[in-house]
Amino acid sequence: MSAADFLLAPEVQKLLKVVLAEPAKTFSASELAKRTRLEAQDVERTQEHLLKSGILARHKPTGDDQAGTVGANTAFIFYAELRAIALKSFAAAEPIRAMLRSKFKDSVLRAFLLGEDEEATIELLVVHGQQVPDEAQMSTACRKLSATIGRHLKVHVISSRKHEALTARDDLGARLAAGPAIEIIALGDTKAQPAVERGGLLQSARQKLAALAR
Repeated sequence: MSAADFLLAPEVQKLLKVVLAEPAKTFSASELAKRTRLEAQDVERTQEHLLKSGILARHKPTGDDQAGTVGANTAFIFYAELRAIALKSFAAAEPIRAMLRSKFKDSVLRAFLLGEDEEATIELLVVHGQQVPDEAQMSTACRKLSATIGRHLKVHVISSRKHEALTARDDLGARLAAGPAIEIIALGDTKAQPAVERGGLLQSARQKLAALAR
């Protein structure tokens, strides 16, 4: 099995999803099994492989814990890259994408991850179409997802018109143009419809008046 294949293995993704979400925390094998919902033997086998590769670091036993714990090895040469991959894929992007597609498919037109700060807060930009996402529902969904992925979410919700008008002089426009920003919901990924232009509304009104006058 190649290194790339190993990192794509489901067991590895589940362990890294937990560990890289909280790099300052250490985990026992039993806690990892509970958090990842993997069998104990799968956790031990995957954990040992990650320890040998240097991705995880082992910590000495403390108190009643005779087996010791493991945590993210922040000194690993590719730690920053691994955490970035986790953010963009299995640890954050996929759960956020799935939530938006399932709960806000009629309103979310596009969505972008703007990045993650040092306190593990992810900034999310949501672009809505004709229908505006319910604020309370969005807040509740993001709060639940935040607890699941172990990261805080900071969400910006703007209309498609405002999104189209953004320039490099705007903060959000500059963030979108920066390298770390990635699109997780593209046009056509959901059932949301673009906002109707003002000209289109006026034209529709004129057509209705003309029909009534006949």
